[in-house]
Amino acid sequence: MTEAFLHYIWQLQYFRKDTLKTSSGDAVHVFHPGSRNSDAGPDFSNARIKLGELDWRGSVEIHIKASGWNDHKHSSDEAYEKVILHVVWENDKPVKRTDGSAMPTIELKDRIDLALWERYKNLYTSADIIPCASHWQSVPDLNKISVLDNALMLRLQTKAYAVTELLTRNNNNWDNTFYQLLCKNFGFKVNAEPMLRLAQIIPLSTLLKHFDKPIQVEALLFGAGGFLENVEQDEHTLTLMREYTLLRKKYSLDSRQMNLAQWKFLRLRPANFPTIRIAQLSSLLTKQKNLFSKILEMDSYKQVRDLLEVVQSTYWLNHYQLGKKSDSGVPSLGEVSIQNIIINTIVPLLVAYGKIHDEQSYIDRATDFLQHIPAEDNKIIRQWLPLKYKVKSAFDSQALIELYTNFCMKRRCLECTVGSWLIKS
Repeated sequence: MTEAFLHYIWQLQYFRKDTLKTSSGDAVHVFHPGSRNSDAGPDFSNARIKLGELDWRGSVEIHIKASGWNDHKHSSDEAYEKVILHVVWENDKPVKRTDGSAMPTIELKDRIDLALWERYKNLYTSADIIPCASHWQSVPDLNKISVLDNALMLRLQTKAYAVTELLTRNNNNWDNTFYQLLCKNFGFKVNAEPMLRLAQIIPLSTLLKHFDKPIQVEALLFGAGGFLENVEQDEHTLTLMREYTLLRKKYSLDSRQMNLAQWKFLRLRPANFPTIRIAQLSSLLTKQKNLFSKILEMDSYKQVRDLLEVVQSTYWLNHYQLGKKSDSGVPSLGEVSIQNIIINTIVPLLVAYGKIHDEQSYIDRATDFLQHIPAEDNKIIRQWLPLKYKVKSAFDSQALIELYTNFCMKRRCLECTVGSWLIKS
């Protein structure tokens, strides 16, 4: 038996309630089981329960054995003073409140259909990476749609929360928050943190002062990133070094400049080298001055996609690194990369902006953008292919990534619409 299963049973009231009494003999009638508490304190809050002749409103605590109350030291924790009912699988030991009175306790051991437990146990202990894989085809489409909708919203909320945290650190400056998140995502996981660090060293306000001189924007980004130290010299690198020498003094960058060792090149395709990504970022930042404001005005996916379509400066069309000319041409920002930036930058920002300003239209626009992007192809999505579920767009793939990462891998079947349906069906 697990407490997670007992939480599920209590929340949905899947137990026999006839002649339900506490250990001291008081009749029990549950008007409302309460709301699940994900923070510290009792498991359910604001429950409404009739014990004997009295109606109570308060918290409910759940344990496998009643002795867990003392094992977890609840008797000395003020947060548990408002517990009105102790729900246990086995009432192995009387529990008392701090004032010495008996804690009202009900035992569920003989009131639960054990078939529910067996079905849950089979899911929980399944050898499949996706616990319900062998049952997926039997699940109604409505349940699948429901679980994916919920998973996507949870994923968007989590990403939006990360945006609001960054926004707080930026003193509620949306433009700078967008700029930092954009830089981070131009690092594409491998160089995400160094790119974010670079954005923090060279704030957007500094770059905007040089908006009409792209060579100076490049000099600031490559110089502060540490790429101009001990570099092979050619006409372009010498120009960048001259510009950066002046700008470094102007903005006192000596003590904040990054080290080249902080960047990763190993096992990256040349098109993903941080040098290429910085060059492409530089072109985007000098293409439109008020990027975030412009995106807020756009109501179609095509507009946003076209805005992000950039070609790096001429030098970077045949160089992957400074001072080293390539025999082949260097591609511009590709379609998959643009889609990745929309998924991981534009969409979370629109959701966060919509939530903070209580404007549902921005959230709707974000989900609409996801439906215009083809489904992602990665290791997680390929795990779903044997289940023959048609992944149509990034809306579906983002939902499946969330479902796999935070539910399937953690065996949270009881909190999943599909898992719950399989257990109770």
